[in-house]
Amino acid sequence: MEEKKNKSIGDKIKSWRKKKSLTQDALAKKANVPYTTLAKLESNVIKNPSLQTITKVAKGLNVSLDSLVK
Repeated sequence: MEEKKNKSIGDKIKSWRKKKSLTQDALAKKANVPYTTLAKLESNVIKNPSLQTITKVAKGLNVSLDSLVK
């Protein structure tokens, strides 16, 4: 449990993306977000993304918003 709480949003996105066997490019297209935005999220360059962006990524991953933010 502790480990999950310490994960950044970018780490969670990357973890879910790998579980779903998606490339960054494929997820970016499914989520309708620029590839560069997704790459920056996963590398923690963007640490506080907008709710709109996170919602799109969650839909692209077919997971709940809760799964990404908790």
